Amino acid sequence: MIKKIFDNLNMEGFALRKENLKLMLIGLAIVIIGFLLMMGGKTSDPKIYNPEIYSFRRITLAPMVVLFGFLFGIYAILKKSKTEK
Repeated sequence: MIKKIFDNLNMEGFALRKENLKLMLIGLAIVIIGFLLMMGGKTSDPKIYNPEIYSFRRITLAPMVVLFGFLFGIYAILKKSKTEK
């Protein structure tokens, strides 16, 4: 379905090409995965301490995944297509 959408786009007036847009969508998906990794750790009673909020996944891994997603998005914007070289 996404391939059909990209095939029907007229890209002549855009600064970015189809390849760049596909890479940006991948970067967006990586950022969303990072934010999903941060979710959870909530308790039903606010008086009970849950050490799961400070797990490796939420404090270290998820922010690194989000940062990688943003860096991948920057790469997707700056990447030159083979036809422009």
